[in-house]
Formats: sequence, C-alpha cells, structure tokens
Amino acid sequence: MKARAQFLGHPVHQMLIVLPLGLLSGVIIFDLLHLLFQNAQWVAVAYWLIPAGIITGLLAAVFGLIDWTKIDAGSRARRVGIYHAVGNVIVLILFALSWWLREPPPVAPDMPALILSFAGGALSMVSGWLGGELVNRLGIGVHPGANIDAPSSLKGS
Repeated sequence: MKARAQFLGHPVHQMLIVLPLGLLSGVIIFDLLHLLFQNAQWVAVAYWLIPAGIITGLLAAVFGLIDWTKIDAGSRARRVGIYHAVGNVIVLILFALSWWLREPPPVAPDMPALILSFAGGALSMVSGWLGGELVNRLGIGVHPGANIDAPSSLKGS
C-alpha cells in the first residue's frame, strides 16, 4: 500500500521517525554515560534531547496517522498500526514524565527519571519492531511497483 503522505515519492512518516528514535535513544546513551562517568555535560545533553525527541515524535505521529487512515478497516495491518501508535504514545509519555522529574542541568536526574527513560527506550524497540512489521511484512508505505529495478521516485509515480 502506497503511503498517503509523501514527499518526492517517499513516505513522510518513514522519513521523520528517525528523528525521535535517534534523539530519544541519545537520551538513554547520555544517561548511561552520566551513570558511568558522573559528568554534568551528559546530564545536560540528555535533558535537552528529551523535548526535541517528543516534538519530533509528535510530528512523525501526525503523518503516521494520515497513513493509518488509508489502511483497510478490519485488516491485520490496521490492528498492528494501532498497537504501533499506542506504543509510541506511551513512549512519548514515559520520556515526558522523565523530563518532568528532572531538574534543569547540571542537577543529575533521580532514579525514577532514569527508569522512565530506560522504559521508554525499551518500549520504543517493541513499537519500532511493530512499525517494521507494518512496512516489511504487511507492505504499508511501500510503493506497489517496488522492485529491484524500479525507476527513480523522482521520475513520477
């Protein structure tokens, strides 16, 4: 099923999801670096990555919702899409709560804030797998003419 929201022939949602995934994964990396090295710089980086990840996650969600509305009602893909979306909303909530519990840098986050970010990271892997299931197994967002010798998307549909 070809994506509804496209830019230059490619699904917008699939282009945007790399931003929140990268930013929020960075939170976990910098939280771990802080735990290992007790460096306030890592605290500051993690602190500011969270709102950036949440904002870009919400932006990606808009385009995911646009594509989801095109999936046939009652299909497995529609159900997987719901699980994927709900999982991602919970991920954003977990990171938002983690951010809310943190004091601005250079104060290190307490354990509840760290646990929430680690839980959000773990759930993002499950939800990301569901997104992969939608694309790779169920063909959502894949151009119907896709093949190893398909013409460039810049040459038309």
